[in-house]
Order: sequence, then C-alpha cells, then structure tokens
Amino acid sequence: MVEVFRRWFLILFAVLLFWPGLPFGFAEADNSLRPVSPKLLEHAKLRMLWYDKVPIKKSESLDELFIVGERVYALSDHNYLVCYNRVNGRLIFSKSIAPAGLPVLGLELYRDKLHSIIGNRLVELNPEFGTELSSKHLEFDVICPAACNSSFFYLSGRDRSLHALRAEDKVPIFQASANDGSQIISVIADVNLVVFATDTGACISMAVDEQEEIWRFSAAGAIVHPIVRDGDELYIASKDTNIYKLNIHTGNLIWTHQTAGFLDTGPQSTKNTIYQHVPREGLLAVDKASGKRLWTLAGGEDLLAERNRLAYVITDGRKLVVMDNKAGRELYSVNFVGVSRYVSNVGDEKIYIADEAGRIACLAPIE
Repeated sequence: MVEVFRRWFLILFAVLLFWPGLPFGFAEADNSLRPVSPKLLEHAKLRMLWYDKVPIKKSESLDELFIVGERVYALSDHNYLVCYNRVNGRLIFSKSIAPAGLPVLGLELYRDKLHSIIGNRLVELNPEFGTELSSKHLEFDVICPAACNSSFFYLSGRDRSLHALRAEDKVPIFQASANDGSQIISVIADVNLVVFATDTGACISMAVDEQEEIWRFSAAGAIVHPIVRDGDELYIASKDTNIYKLNIHTGNLIWTHQTAGFLDTGPQSTKNTIYQHVPREGLLAVDKASGKRLWTLAGGEDLLAERNRLAYVITDGRKLVVMDNKAGRELYSVNFVGVSRYVSNVGDEKIYIADEAGRIACLAPIE
C-alpha cells in the first residue's frame, strides 16, 4: 500500500513539475524560460504571473500574438497556433492551422467560434481544440480581417468591394462599395451597423443587410487600418496627419487632433486615453474626452497595457517605459532587449510579451 501511494505521489509531482504555464517547480528555477529577467521586472515594479516556452520547433519562430477574449494566442511563422488561458497560463491547445507560408489575416471570436482569413479561405475554428469547423473558398483576395454579426460576414476584397456572406452557410448575398473606386481597408460590424473606411479618406456607415448608406465622413487623406470602436464612439487615423473622433451612429465629428506625421497605423483606445504611433515621432497619448495631447514619447512604439494613470510603453529600442498620463511625463524605464513580440492589451493591466524563440510571459504591475 505504501509503495502504491509513493508511486502515485511521484506521478502527481511530475505532472505538477512540468505542467505548461505553472509558475513553480523546475521552470521557476530556470530563468532561460523567461523573456525578461526577474531583476529587470523588480526594477520595473512588475511581477510575472506566468510564463512558458511555446511548443514550436527549433526551425520555427514566433510570429504574432493575439488577445481574444480570455485567451492569448501565439502563432508561429509556420502557422502553428498555440492557445493559453491568459489569466493563469494554462495551455488549452496547440495545432497547425495551415501549411507554412499561407498568410493568416486576423483572429477573432464571435459567439462560440474563432474566425480568420487563411490564404484564400474564410475559416472558422473551435476555440477549445483549434479544429476547423467550416471553410469557405473565396474567389477574391481579402485586404483586412473579416467583420461579422449574427447574419453576415463582411470581407473587403482587392476588387474594391465589400462582400457580405451569409453567416450560416457563407453564401454571398450582396456587395457594397464606397462608389468612388476606392479600396476598403478596414471594417467593423455589429447587429445594427457596418462601418468601413477607405484609402481615399472616406468612412462610411451602411445598413447591415443591403448597400444603403447611412452616413459618410471624409478625411483629407487615406484612413489606415484599424478603425476602432469604443461604445458610441469611433476613432480613426488618417494619412492627413489627423486622429478623428466620431459619433458612430451619426458620423458627426466630435474632435480632431493633428499629429506631427503621416499616420500609418490605427489608434489604441483605453478607458480615458487614445494612443497613436506617429512615424519618426514616437507614441502619442491623447485625452479621449477633450482630444488634447497628454504626452509624446520619442521612440515609443506601442502601448503594452495601462493601469489607472500609468501607461506601459514598448519603444523601438526595446525599452519598457512607464508614463504618467496625468503628469504627462516619464517615470522610469527598463531594458526589454529580449522582447521581440508583444500584443497591445487595452482591456486590463496585464502585459503579454515574448521573444522570437517562443518564450512567452504574462506580467502585471505590483500593487
């Protein structure tokens, strides 16, 4: 009886020791599994909630991170997808979703299905296992990630049309366009509206089930992907150097903020702040309510996360810089030279970082 108990104890110990994402055991002592050292985290006033080595081959590299609901996804350059519970780091699945070399465009969750554009297919995946639930071959090239609601998928084609496919069976139902020959570069949708933006500066809201224009806003330069919805507000960035805040239901302009450069990426929206990368300038923080500048960080590349008045920013020189939004100044910075992959988290204070080899970690500010 004692021998049986001893064997079961050793089995349980081994499982706990090597279970992916658990921040204890052998992995705790092995700092080679962490993309950032404990000493740097201490200086940055951060703690490591969990970390892991993404199970990819040595010949592969980590390509992209996605936050989708309560999951964080890591995609390799060979299209191997690994899914973690983003709260505790538990490995949910790891699976090849496409042959190496096929482009994967976006990863979104609607109801109980993940969807993405993989090569020339609209694909739906099971979020628990990564298995393919449906696949629709497309007769056109897709420009940006798909938007959807309960009735339709909306796909921007290189043919300068917005294609509406019935959600249940992916049958094409109708097409729409900006009526000026422009390319649609970003699309958002819900059950009541569809909004898309173009490379000539048009931002258009239309009915969900037909090409009926509800409102149109015109910027002086091309709008860049993505356009960002936050409740009743829509934020768009344009190559005319401006960030625009619109009422999403009417298209009325609420404020304009002119930046110091021609914008090439969309904004990030948190509770009180808009963050915008400005080429050759850095990261700009703008007050959401007033449209007034809070600060600009030279070399700032993107927002990692925000906690109350503090913004955690990654720079192009691979430093983590902590900015005080209220005071409009830098508080401190640490070396993040090992970090080459990250995802901007606008939902809470957790920071998700990784390196090319697939060492991934979730960090959080120390209370």
